[in-house]
Amino acid sequence: MLTEINPTPTIAVKDLNTARHFYEKILGLKPIGETNQMVQLFQCGQSTVEVYKSDFAGTNKATAMTWEVGDAIEEEVKALRSKGVEFEHYSMPDMKLDGDLHVSGDFKVAWFKDPDGNILCMHNH
Repeated sequence: MLTEINPTPTIAVKDLNTARHFYEKILGLKPIGETNQMVQLFQCGQSTVEVYKSDFAGTNKATAMTWEVGDAIEEEVKALRSKGVEFEHYSMPDMKLDGDLHVSGDFKVAWFKDPDGNILCMHNH
């Protein structure tokens, strides 16, 4: 049954207003549904992203959400950087750092954080 249903990434944040600004104005996601003080839903492609207020925001030290952006990865990195997004740089086996991109062969990936420290990712394939 679950194989037929699209999952909803659910991301904990400390300040919903700050998160709304980041996810809507910086990342460009479209807010959907009623706005309240605890939860905001965003349309992202064919999926929904749920951002909710939690005392545990930012405690996940692993990637919370990933986008496959294809050949547009360099343009996406440049666009987000122009909006003030800072990218994470990690030391990873078999990957070299090329600007803000981690590269292994033809695979390119970039990580960045939301205002609460949730790790977000995009890669080319």
